[in-house]
Amino acid sequence: MTWLIWRQHRTEVCVLGLLVGLFGIALLVLGTQAHDLFPGGPARCAGEAGVNEACAASFRRLDEEYGYVENLLAAFYLVPVVVGAFLGAPLLARELEDGTWQLAWTQAVPRMRWLAAKLAALAGVTVVLTGMFTAVLTWFRQPFDAWEGRFQYDAFDLEGLVPVAYALFAFGVATAAGAILRRSLPAFGVAFGAFLAARMTVALLARPAYATPLTTMEPVPVGGSRDQVGSWVIEHGYAAATGRRLSATEYYELEAAANQAGTNLNQFLHAQGIQQFGVYHPADRFWTFQFIEAALFVAVAAVLIGVVVWRVRRRMI
Repeated sequence: MTWLIWRQHRTEVCVLGLLVGLFGIALLVLGTQAHDLFPGGPARCAGEAGVNEACAASFRRLDEEYGYVENLLAAFYLVPVVVGAFLGAPLLARELEDGTWQLAWTQAVPRMRWLAAKLAALAGVTVVLTGMFTAVLTWFRQPFDAWEGRFQYDAFDLEGLVPVAYALFAFGVATAAGAILRRSLPAFGVAFGAFLAARMTVALLARPAYATPLTTMEPVPVGGSRDQVGSWVIEHGYAAATGRRLSATEYYELEAAANQAGTNLNQFLHAQGIQQFGVYHPADRFWTFQFIEAALFVAVAAVLIGVVVWRVRRRMI
């Protein structure tokens, strides 16, 4: 079975391995240069950027010299779906397209054992390739995460456990679509669309509700706002001394009054007793949210694989 699986899927595995390897090498080269901007390491500078001029200068250089690379990483959101769907779509669809299922399922190996071997092998390749790429990308992003935190969308969706879970979800969708549609290319398209729809829905609607966000309320500091470093800020704004949140119109009226009085805005707001509020998820919830979201996508992938097993058990014909 191992030899047969390799013969059938070596093209997909080699192409994906080559692409992941090339992207990984590029990130290692650029990441080494970016890490060299922080002699003591980016993690040490994360807490000293406001008081250590050397650290502040390093972060400025990071943004100037490698900020464009961080922006390009948005394209890597698609790596999990490409890996998962590229391996999952032809798993059954190719057998049905070419008619080879009639031979494969009449040999000494029972069809359920045949299916289990193919699912295990290709799902394993999916996990290994996505995991390797995620590890390199996480290392590359360390300087950016030290400054921006890991809850940013361009960090959370590319690091930790969720990329592997996304890839398994795409693998499950593509395999199930291939079993139903019996065509590799349409199955890949279905997996691609389902992946994007699911990720957008989860990121915008489900993820903020994984835990109850915290709320802070404090007077406006004279020296300026103090952000929750590394946290995921859901909402922020200003409130009156009584705690009533100010509308945008009320804030602009206060800003105009400060300008008319010729005083610093923060000092003016502080003197008026204005408070600033923030609704956020603290940085230490990163791994909790990662586990929740990864479990969600893996569970759906397991259900989809169950559909595939059911279809094959019925012979699909």
